[in-house]
Amino acid sequence: AVESTQSTGEYKTINTNYFIQSNLRKQMASKVASKIHRVATPLCGRSNSGLAVPASHPPEIIKPDEMEVPKHYTEPVRMMASEALVETMVRQRVDTVFGIVGSAFMDALDIFPEAGIRFLAVQHEQNAAHMADGYARISGKHGVCTAQNGPGISNFVTGIAAAYWAHSPVIALTPEAGTMTKGLGGFQEVDQLPLFEPITKYQGHVNNPMRMAEISSRAFDIAMSERGPAQINIPRDFFYHEGMYQIPEPRVTERGAGGPKSILAAVELIKNARNPVILAGGGVTMGQAEAEVAALSELLAAPIAVTYLHNDAMSCDNPFYAGPLGYQGSQTAMHSIRDADVVIALGTRLSPFGTLPQYGEDYWPKNAKIIQVEADERRVGQTRAVDVGICGDVKQAARVLAERLAGAEMVSNANRTERMARFAELKNQWTDRLNEITSADVDSCTGRIRPRQALRELAKGLVPGSIVSTDIGNICSVSNSYLNFSHSGPSMLAAMTFGNCGYSFPAAMGAKVAAPHRNCVAYSGDGAWGMQLNEVLTCVREGIPTTAVVFNNGQWGAEKKNQVLWFGDRYIGSQLYNPWSYADIARSMSAEGITCTHVDQVADAIMQANKNQEEGKTTVIEMMVTKELGDPFRRDAMKLPVRHLNKYKGTCQTEESPTGQPTDL
Repeated sequence: AVESTQSTGEYKTINTNYFIQSNLRKQMASKVASKIHRVATPLCGRSNSGLAVPASHPPEIIKPDEMEVPKHYTEPVRMMASEALVETMVRQRVDTVFGIVGSAFMDALDIFPEAGIRFLAVQHEQNAAHMADGYARISGKHGVCTAQNGPGISNFVTGIAAAYWAHSPVIALTPEAGTMTKGLGGFQEVDQLPLFEPITKYQGHVNNPMRMAEISSRAFDIAMSERGPAQINIPRDFFYHEGMYQIPEPRVTERGAGGPKSILAAVELIKNARNPVILAGGGVTMGQAEAEVAALSELLAAPIAVTYLHNDAMSCDNPFYAGPLGYQGSQTAMHSIRDADVVIALGTRLSPFGTLPQYGEDYWPKNAKIIQVEADERRVGQTRAVDVGICGDVKQAARVLAERLAGAEMVSNANRTERMARFAELKNQWTDRLNEITSADVDSCTGRIRPRQALRELAKGLVPGSIVSTDIGNICSVSNSYLNFSHSGPSMLAAMTFGNCGYSFPAAMGAKVAAPHRNCVAYSGDGAWGMQLNEVLTCVREGIPTTAVVFNNGQWGAEKKNQVLWFGDRYIGSQLYNPWSYADIARSMSAEGITCTHVDQVADAIMQANKNQEEGKTTVIEMMVTKELGDPFRRDAMKLPVRHLNKYKGTCQTEESPTGQPTDL
């Protein structure tokens, strides 16, 4: 449910499922009508401008102790199928749905206000799915998106795929063509189930309108228990069915620490380890297991490396925090893992992309014993051979391992002081190395900022408790070197291994809706920004103050890096001519726009954007950066081109670029 604070216009998410007042259309109609003519109330602070624009608002609500449990929670009650769906959403604590209005689901949409559900209208359906993803990952609840059947739903595919690889409990509510016209090639018709089959944990097709509540509730339950998207596919004519419905109670699946034999085997491995190291994954954040993992680390004096794009899996203030693995990650983490004889992988599927060689070094240990704790049994040992696989809840597993090891004789106790000294040395070495590569001189054009210098200043200027969402791309991914979070809880969003462009800003917007009190910032390159800048309009219309940092270097940097190294600096399709200002475009949308051309301006810009968020304003910071590029993503997948036909032999390459940098720096 959502509580509205009249004095500040702030919406805050609360845990209790409030029940909606039963007085119907007359009272609500007058309230909603009056709001249409007022300035859009932002999630915090004031509106972006003086424009009188309509915005969605939650209705008034009352607390559960002031109202009895609805009868249709305990026995069948006559209602329309639309009501059954919406009441299922209410019982699953849905308070926000992201999407674009459509006739296919309008009968259900019509009663969202009375149900206490905010319909947040966006600019593009893919972005609705990304917003639902960001919302789910920050709130810990379901993120829900919906759209018109056919073309609206097909636009969800990329966003749902990103949510799948982020293990995000997103519900794709997909109305489809009516049962009397399906298969006739009618208007806005496509077979929607095959589109989502490989990227959902469950597909609930409502094959009979009387099963609306049953199938919908099951989709919500599975999305949460299996940590991934679920689809609810509904023929559009089924919304108008009348019948007797009972709304199922949400099913919560409780998991244990894992099998007794696997726990015992893990304990024995750890007891005999000389140099144990913990690898904390996204499951640690999702499972709220930071405290248990930290306790296990302290017991073992074991460094904690975090997996790629899960920099928020452990507070950087923890004395054993080593930093992230993966692209342009921390060498403290990489060298700690390299020297380990036992790796305790907690809440991670051990993605192969997240452990690729970095800085010219293949650091993953070849002879170390691997313990993997993973909630999905199909992921245990799937990407890497493990010595002990534990299928269980990471919070419980870490707690039980610490309990079993407390007071036990461990080989690593004998060298605890030596290991801690070595870890401190590794941290100092990486600090010096990162300072060196951040400030290194690179020949480039004047009037621009070096990307690494911009990233460092941005990280320093983030307020405590900030949420950062990063896009795919060269500069955004280099931010892995700089993003650390001192607070617990989910704070970093990314498209994960699906790696699609256009993710960061809508995900940050979803995060802001979930946590209005937190500062939300998106990093994007200028290429990816073209896919999401339209949602600045949504921020202004709906009052979602969010900050976007756009790195303007006039190129698709990640792909251009490949052309630099392996394709003779032939820049085909990777150059972007940007004669405009993204800050000016933002201002034309009634948002704030700031342009930075010197590193000294970066800290002031991000602090001003932080202040703007507090005042309810969306800000686009245009960072004019050099064309300098970081390492390639997929050195493992690229080769120098070989040509056999005479007409193409001029494109053969026999060696990589000696500089590794573009010729148009």
